Amino acid sequence: MTELEKCMAGQYYDCHDEVFLEFKRNARKLLKDYHELAYEQKEEKRSILQRLFGSIGSNVSVGLPFICDYGRNIYLGDNVSVNMNCTFVDCNKITIGNNVLIASNVQLYTATHPVELAERLTPDWNPETGEYFCRTYALPITIGNGCWLGGGVIVLPGVTIGDGSVIGAGSVVTRDIPASSVAAGNPCRVIREI
Repeated sequence: MTELEKCMAGQYYDCHDEVFLEFKRNARKLLKDYHELAYEQKEEKRSILQRLFGSIGSNVSVGLPFICDYGRNIYLGDNVSVNMNCTFVDCNKITIGNNVLIASNVQLYTATHPVELAERLTPDWNPETGEYFCRTYALPITIGNGCWLGGGVIVLPGVTIGDGSVIGAGSVVTRDIPASSVAAGNPCRVIREI
């Protein structure tokens, strides 16, 4: 199994494998070009996003600044607004449905590490091996159709937010949120149904 296959399967993987370094190089170049464009250069922006993302629907806007790891694992539907200063750590798939609003400073994290120190550290690590000193794995994030993520929301690895849900500003979403819910807090909990 390749390091990329391990990563996408949610297994421990070497995040410094050359395949990931190349993904990062490509993303950094495209993001640099994207950030240099003026607000009104819509066609040029879309062209870059089409090369950066895994897929992009119609009527999509991504505000500046925007940061992602690879870009290639981000899949956006139609009518998606990503406001300024968002960070998408897309080591695994980030799937965003249609008619989605993502406010400023939202962070979507697919990458993570084991909680227990003995599991987190690479066994018998030493600088000469070239291995990373800790274990990394990544789990996908899914944001359903018609969702709205308020300012400063953080979504953790493996989370699915159901269609039509609203996540209150500043929430930390640690587990799945059902469809048609208003949820908020740290950790994020359902407040009421819509």
